Amino acid sequence: QVQLVESGGGLVQPGGSLRLSCAASGRTFSNNLMGWYRQAPGKQRELVAFITGYGSTNYADSVKDRFTISRDKAKNTVSLQMNSLKPEDTAVYYCNANDYGMNYWGKGTLVTVSS
Repeated sequence: QVQLVESGGGLVQPGGSLRLSCAASGRTFSNNLMGWYRQAPGKQRELVAFITGYGSTNYADSVKDRFTISRDKAKNTVSLQMNSLKPEDTAVYYCNANDYGMNYWGKGTLVTVSS
């Protein structure tokens, strides 16, 4: 019954920006960790960024200083602002919510960075 639905993916040129959003339903995740993962072609899924219930954030080294994760607890959403995009950022991006080990996943949204 819990659903995480990503949106905002698409094609963007290198150096461009894109904003991903994730809408959660079925329960509230205001006190839980939420984050974004991605899986590039031929690679394993990796953590991109996460945000705690307090608003503290953490980023993968590969996206640090370029991406910003945020959340709106009232709307039960989490977003990922991606700037200065590189071709290596191309991947399917997945929204995640973690409830003390119980993980919920969205179906993913494709981000393609290409000229």
